[in-house]
Amino acid sequence: MVAQQASIEIAGSVIHCRGRWTLQNLADLERQIRALQWPEVVALTYDASHVTAMDTGGAVLLQETITDGRHRGQQLSLRGLQQEFEKLLQLAGIQAKAMVSGPSASRPGWIERLGQAAWQQLESGARGLAFLGESTVAFLHAARHPRSIRWRSLLRVLHMDGVNALPITGLLTFLIGVVIAYQGAEQLKKFGTNIFIVDLIGISLLREIAPLIVAILIAGRSGSAYAAEIGTMKVTEELDAVRTLGISPMSLLVLPRTLALVIALPLLTVYADVMGVFGGMLIASGQLSVSFAEFVTRFEEAVAVRHFLIGIGKAPFFAVIIALVGCYQGFQIRGGVDDVGRHTTISVVQGIFLVIIFDAICSILLNWWDL
Repeated sequence: MVAQQASIEIAGSVIHCRGRWTLQNLADLERQIRALQWPEVVALTYDASHVTAMDTGGAVLLQETITDGRHRGQQLSLRGLQQEFEKLLQLAGIQAKAMVSGPSASRPGWIERLGQAAWQQLESGARGLAFLGESTVAFLHAARHPRSIRWRSLLRVLHMDGVNALPITGLLTFLIGVVIAYQGAEQLKKFGTNIFIVDLIGISLLREIAPLIVAILIAGRSGSAYAAEIGTMKVTEELDAVRTLGISPMSLLVLPRTLALVIALPLLTVYADVMGVFGGMLIASGQLSVSFAEFVTRFEEAVAVRHFLIGIGKAPFFAVIIALVGCYQGFQIRGGVDDVGRHTTISVVQGIFLVIIFDAICSILLNWWDL
């Protein structure tokens, strides 16, 4: 059975549309439209009373034909189209308007883009300050009412982010101690000052490298986990349920994580100091013939306690930065799974960046104070 053909013809100021305006006839209809001789009249009428079938493709083609006529400055009207076909035509018109307006709306001028970026940064800064203020209030309330702290959650986080981080932290700082000692040994051999390897390893590890490496590890390991956990809870509307029950997300999610990290990071830093120095001792013994006893004796003489205390003193501040950045990014998630991944990445980058900035500021201040 041969399908009924579709046609479009012009008779005076009336355009007659007939047959089945469906996908299988679109190619033939397009050829007919290109071959039409459009009359030089102000008003044209589309007569669609003989259209027997129409799908989305036919509606889009008819809508494009009408739009082209209006672009030529003609006044166009449509009559006789069945009600169900008219709804398809309306949908095609809405889609055409969206496609036309979309690119222009997505390409604002550079001044508008600059203003939008500045406004977004201001809004982000305001949200960050609000989050910091809310966190401070929660910490002060916890300090006045220690029983309000969720100790079980704190211990769970302490185990996950402290105890479970021991293997990777120990291995990495041990290898860093080995690398520093090995590279230093190559230079010290030239001058016959082998014993100064102790000064190089002790001061650099205890004061700067061990606290910074531990903070970077925790930012990538725990800070990202905080953002992902809180973000997932927000996407699944668990946070709304928590608020409905009258429980503050700050006391439930932010406070235990921050306090646990404040406890864990200094302890991890001490552990990293020990492992890093031990790695340096092995290389000093093998490459420079500095025995363990000589190493320990020189370590007590050359490495002041203040270097150790400075390194440990930075750790709680690093912990607060990492925990608050991770939790803040988790609360900023608005969309679905893609938004969770994006803010998780942002939390790691911002956490590491702020930790390094804080460490640089501390180094400058301590240098001014001759510490």
